[in-house]
Amino acid sequence: MRCDFCGRSQREVDLLIPGLNGFICNECAEKANEISREYLNKINESALSDIDLKNLPKPVEIKDYLDQYVIGQESAKKYLSVAVYNHYKRLSQNKDDVDIEKSNIIIVGPTGTGKTLLAKTIAKLLKVPFAIVDATVLTEAGYVGEDIESLLVRLLQACDYNVKEAERGIVFIDEIDKIARKSDNPSITRDVSGEGVQQGLLKLLEGSVVNVPPQGGRKHPEQKMIPVDTKNILFICGGAFEGIERKIAMRLNTQVVGYGASNHVSKTEREKLLHYVAPQDLRAYGLIPEIIGRLPVITNLEPLERDALRRILVEPKNAIVKQYEKLMLMDGIKFSISDDALDYIVDKAVEYKLGARGLRSIFETIMMDAMYSMPSKKIKKFELTREYAEQQLESSNFAVISTSL
Repeated sequence: MRCDFCGRSQREVDLLIPGLNGFICNECAEKANEISREYLNKINESALSDIDLKNLPKPVEIKDYLDQYVIGQESAKKYLSVAVYNHYKRLSQNKDDVDIEKSNIIIVGPTGTGKTLLAKTIAKLLKVPFAIVDATVLTEAGYVGEDIESLLVRLLQACDYNVKEAERGIVFIDEIDKIARKSDNPSITRDVSGEGVQQGLLKLLEGSVVNVPPQGGRKHPEQKMIPVDTKNILFICGGAFEGIERKIAMRLNTQVVGYGASNHVSKTEREKLLHYVAPQDLRAYGLIPEIIGRLPVITNLEPLERDALRRILVEPKNAIVKQYEKLMLMDGIKFSISDDALDYIVDKAVEYKLGARGLRSIFETIMMDAMYSMPSKKIKKFELTREYAEQQLESSNFAVISTSL
């Protein structure tokens, strides 16, 4: 028996694989596998390079899609829509003298205003790989924690480790404020989870070839690294930046001269200070100038007001009320909620200052007893009234929280 490709006998090869009308040795099979993979990668590259701008969602269409899931935040949605659309155009650009560069974005906003929700919602619409990563677990190379290169592992997983496709993707880095410099004063100890991480992120944001461990960091030191070029990867960073309003207020005060000038500053509402966020405020908070320069687009999310919280309860496609309607309908129960109960839940969420997440916490607390008992009872309808909501919330731990605030 001989290999029908190379002609070697069974004694000259390790393995001879039989077919319908012949044989192939293991070495010829491996070579054929390499050739086919190279051919398929070329086909995928040519298909990826041809992006039809006519069929891509325009910025207005992207924003309309975000409006179905995220209430308010008009400015941030416009910034994201334009950034994503420009990302598509940059990928489909012709190679000439003018090279369109990427504009990474940083989003500043309080907790519970929708930073992560915006990222998750826009990921559903995109035709490029999208990954959401967390900056809190990152440390400088050589210390306990995740290496900076591990950010790109999620992006590779999103496209089944297709490197060429991953090099066109979008990465949302959440909690970017947690890697701020811990102190402006020099210290004998290293800031391994703050400034050290920022220094490591510079090469990713700017664009360079990074060796990515496909199975995570140093847990598998024997693994083969995958080189990934981050030149065309768009980075969107988000963070709460708790207390940055004080930095903005100090800057606004120092820029105004004269006795009557302080009146202008005093009229500026505390909740609106984030509108005036500038690169120097991020630097004062603890971001190094090099990383601020690589995040040229700065936008902010507004604190959710009472009307916005009320709309969040009922309007989005995955609103909390709609979720409970579906849950109870599975048990054959028709769920409804009164306007007074909605107002009461919104009032409590404003009181606790927890943003949109506070709405769900309060709603879950109010509905806990009903969700426990109703599936066992023969009930066809359930209406959540203000009296029932007050009774349930006062008997729970939220009553203790409200007295301590």
